[in-house]
Amino acid sequence: MRRTALLVSAALLTSLLPLAVARAADDPPPVPVDRFEGEVPFANPPAGGLFTWGGDTDDPPTLRLSAQDDAPEGGQVLSGTYDISGYGGFTHDFAFAEPAHDWSARKGIRFWWDGQDNGKKVAFELKDGGANGEASELWTTSFTDDFTGWKQIEIPFTDFVYRTDYQPVGGIDHVLGLTQTWGYAVTLPVGAPGRFAMDGVELYGRADQSLRASVLTDSAVYPVKEGGTATVKVTVATTGSAPIDEPVTVAYETAGGTASTSDYSPLKGEFTFPAGTASGTTRTVRVHTLKDKAAAETAETVPVKLTVTGAKAPAETPQVVIDAHGLPYLNSKLPVKKRVADLLSRMSLAEKTGQMTQAERGAVGTGADIAADDLGSLLSGGGSTPTPNTPAAWARMIDSFQLRAQATRFQIPLVYGVDAVHGHNNLVGATVMPHNIGIGATRDPRLAQRTGAVTAAEVRATGIPWDFAPCLCVTRDERWGRSYESFGEDPALVESMETVIQGLQGARDGRDLKDDDKVLATAKHFVGDGGTAYGSSTTGTYTIDQGVTTVTRKQLEAIHLAPYRTAVDRGVGTVMPSYSSLDIVGDGQGPVKMHARADMINGVLKDKLGFDGFVISDWNGIDQIPGDYASDVRTSVNAGVDMVMAPYAYRDFHTALIQEVRAGRVGERRIDDAVSRILTQKFRLGLFEKPYADTSGASRIGSAGHRAVAREAAAESQVLLKNSGSVLPLRKSQKVYVAGSDADDIGNQSGGWTVTWQGSSGDITPGTTILEAMRKNSAQLTYSKDASAPTGGYDVGVVVVGETPYAEGVGDVGNGHDLELSAADKAAVDKVCAAMKCAVLIVSGRPQLVGDRLGDIDALVASWLPGTEGDGVADVLYGRRAFTGRLPVTWPRSEAQLPINVGDPTYDPQFPYGWGLTTLTKVPEGGAATLTALGAAAGAAEGAGADDRGRALVEKARLIVQGKAGPRMTAAVAAPFADAEHLLLTGRYGEAVRKLTQAYRAA
Repeated sequence: MRRTALLVSAALLTSLLPLAVARAADDPPPVPVDRFEGEVPFANPPAGGLFTWGGDTDDPPTLRLSAQDDAPEGGQVLSGTYDISGYGGFTHDFAFAEPAHDWSARKGIRFWWDGQDNGKKVAFELKDGGANGEASELWTTSFTDDFTGWKQIEIPFTDFVYRTDYQPVGGIDHVLGLTQTWGYAVTLPVGAPGRFAMDGVELYGRADQSLRASVLTDSAVYPVKEGGTATVKVTVATTGSAPIDEPVTVAYETAGGTASTSDYSPLKGEFTFPAGTASGTTRTVRVHTLKDKAAAETAETVPVKLTVTGAKAPAETPQVVIDAHGLPYLNSKLPVKKRVADLLSRMSLAEKTGQMTQAERGAVGTGADIAADDLGSLLSGGGSTPTPNTPAAWARMIDSFQLRAQATRFQIPLVYGVDAVHGHNNLVGATVMPHNIGIGATRDPRLAQRTGAVTAAEVRATGIPWDFAPCLCVTRDERWGRSYESFGEDPALVESMETVIQGLQGARDGRDLKDDDKVLATAKHFVGDGGTAYGSSTTGTYTIDQGVTTVTRKQLEAIHLAPYRTAVDRGVGTVMPSYSSLDIVGDGQGPVKMHARADMINGVLKDKLGFDGFVISDWNGIDQIPGDYASDVRTSVNAGVDMVMAPYAYRDFHTALIQEVRAGRVGERRIDDAVSRILTQKFRLGLFEKPYADTSGASRIGSAGHRAVAREAAAESQVLLKNSGSVLPLRKSQKVYVAGSDADDIGNQSGGWTVTWQGSSGDITPGTTILEAMRKNSAQLTYSKDASAPTGGYDVGVVVVGETPYAEGVGDVGNGHDLELSAADKAAVDKVCAAMKCAVLIVSGRPQLVGDRLGDIDALVASWLPGTEGDGVADVLYGRRAFTGRLPVTWPRSEAQLPINVGDPTYDPQFPYGWGLTTLTKVPEGGAATLTALGAAAGAAEGAGADDRGRALVEKARLIVQGKAGPRMTAAVAAPFADAEHLLLTGRYGEAVRKLTQAYRAA
């Protein structure tokens, strides 16, 4: 799923003044912040100055001080150019070593902007509180560049709102105090090249109480059972947290809403916070509801209107909600099908289409649109997290959104989704599993299920009932930036790992979904995302991701569709279409975006395979369908997409879908089918009975028990490709020299989709690096990242090299990436392996090209992306566990061979699919005669349905063949060896041994 880690806030502003205004007579003179005459340098934190930033290397804008004749102030302005695909902008941080600035006495901030009249929003942020400019709270607003030439933009501090889509640090106090201000940031528009110029940033005006004092309520929604009493807490608060200077009066009245006066006791009155009242002082208003004679009613609202004098009123009118009751859909004893039918029969078209709409949490702010637009779902994109990023904060955030849904007529709960693709990877401190490519290397379906169970437990404990996982892509080209999201290149291997679905969901019939340690799973991305051709992508600078998969009908069925058949049989609750296009040879359609392929979604997935869950689109996935937005909406929904992920365009989607239905271009039966599917899963999840987070399992997040599962998965995922002279396993007594960029980096070993969408290097989440784990096992260990320390006197060297994190098409080869080790990693390998016996560990999401150095390397390990538990890697390095992992993909000799996969007519890799040496204390021995006997026994086991015995016999034969083949790999050995692995996974044990025998004779 495409995600942007930092998203420009959608909430926004106005009250910007079109021109500079005359200073009021009693206003103090403005205070300059930046004149851009050279007084502020270009400098990175912790020094004070101006600096740029962005989502990738192309996103930071250019920045310069340039002389300009029409400069509003002085002779120079700050100017630059930009071309941003992700996010980017610039910041002025005040020096960390100096005190923060106090802006609390001022009304607001203003600056000159050279308008380009492009209609784009420009976000302007303040850095408030905290230890420094990079550990402060972000408060944001925006203005629209819909003018030409210089214009003074004037923004009162009261227009700034707390940024909900991204915060750099934990919550601090969620108050715009302005007594500790660390600077400002400008986020520039994305999607098209542009230029900007800015001048004369200054503080203006005088803060008065009506601007800096606010009246707040503790909630916007107060659900209460009929006959109960709602308690509304009203608080006065000030910017800077000072006592109020003048009295603040609050008049309250219950008026309007959908409830009648027979449903509650009308209320009217007022109270006053006297001058000198401390910020944070609270008063209480109680609303009593009444029982009436109606046995069954929908929810009814009682707004509590607050009129404030002397301070800013609450942004919203709080609402007391008398809960719906007595209706059949609320009866948990009725079958789900009857509950769905009853609820559906009562809903309006707007309510139905609202259930089909999913928005990003960062877009809805505090969540008022949830009730206003009857939204059915929210999600967190990669890196879209609450502040602070803790289990408790996640639960509070999601509960606050669920509370908003209680203000709707039927109180239909939200279903909240997140990409937990290798553990609850957005959450700092969660247990991060190996990525799927490593799980595929384990060949252990039971372990795959356990990793899914741990993920589900940690996700549900934070209030999230839905996981956009697992990815069932069959990766066919290692140039693809999503390769590591796949279990492997063989559909039989992918199918065998789909036990993870039961780990996530529990029983196939969905009866476990209501449990506090289970989540709804998503099979993605339907269908063919792993088969896109290199160079076929038309998305930005991507080279292969989101491109075109061209296959015959037979290839489609055998390779890409097979895992979905298994997923449906396992009861997967949701399916997500791919961004990619599918071109089925001979069908006359050419390449068609998967979100538009009714023949595949309705025809194959729902009708032929019998999928009864719902289909959720990918992030803005319908936008890639050719045509205008209305046609995108009707084409995707008519194709079978039941819920559309429209992160920031959710209101546009909702409106467009209603219009398409009313125009007759989308049928009401299609809408009812989609909503029925969605409601069915919500009932199965138990959300109507328990919409709020059950945090009873939160103490197990990142626990020793959960990390033990991840450690086992990391150990079993390690693939020993070469081991000349039995360099591995290491012994505790050996003197070990460790080098390489990935030896001591938790971010690198976890990969993309870790805390943020793209992931990042460094100490980003708790865990154990490979180096830290090795230190626990070694009596004498020296670490030198770049191998600059002297190399003499060591028994063995371990060089941990590989990739830095990336996700999706950002990681495509040709998009700033290749399959080569970095120059620093190559130098470290060369130096260490020239000086001593060496083992090289490759931490990566796909094979790396090491053939030119293979002769100098004694032991080579594919470590994949092992996650946070480096102890698992050390377990096999030091012999606590044997190496048992096997290649889930073919390891190529060169990039020119790509794509290369098991079963290809020409197949001559560095290491074949299924290859994996072992460090078992006793490796099977034997020759051709032994293999003949094993083949006969394996055939008999196959006939008797004795799968465990059949697999054991093939495994024994495989180890015998590997013992003879060693590093002398030829095409004659590789092809039958890889074929045998596929046959093993499809239960043809006798034929698998015969293929292995063929490989043995060729070795």
